Amino acid sequence: MSYFPAFLKLDDKKILIVGGGYIAYEKLTHLLDFTKDIYIISPQISNDMKTLIDKYSLTSENREYQKGDISKFAIVVVAVDNIPLQKEIFDESKEYNCLCNSVDSVDYCDFIFPSYVKKDDLTIAISTSGASPAIAKHLRIYLQNLIPDGISEFLDEMKQLRKKFPKGKERMKMLDIKAKKYIENWSSNGRK
Repeated sequence: MSYFPAFLKLDDKKILIVGGGYIAYEKLTHLLDFTKDIYIISPQISNDMKTLIDKYSLTSENREYQKGDISKFAIVVVAVDNIPLQKEIFDESKEYNCLCNSVDSVDYCDFIFPSYVKKDDLTIAISTSGASPAIAKHLRIYLQNLIPDGISEFLDEMKQLRKKFPKGKERMKMLDIKAKKYIENWSSNGRK
């Protein structure tokens, strides 16, 4: 099955991570690129997780997951090896209209974490729909090396122009020409 690519606005959306090991830590580092409204529940929390929890003043509880814990969350990430618990939380997430990701159990996922490149406002996501996370990872590294160093400044300039000029066909055309020229100049000047 293919996954629909979508970028979620996480403002005012609370996220729960169930788990405190290496995979939970990986998911936490990805989520921290987009939000800090993250809560962690796990009987054991790794030192790496504790470091991030302290650094970003996140809330965590050192205990087992209990039914109902997801009731106030928009998204839950289940990063535990316990498959019955993954299924239990996934089933419960339907009661609360909570999106669920159970790590390495696509049957218990509403969404997956793509490999991605993020440079300020630019985010490029790559997914193989679970067929080969390794390919997605290496393609991410390849694409990351192609992105021009000045992309952040250019995107900021484009953002300011969008605010400055009224919506309409003329603004769209002007911004399209400017973007096209940027890419053409970047490509012809050796890509960096």
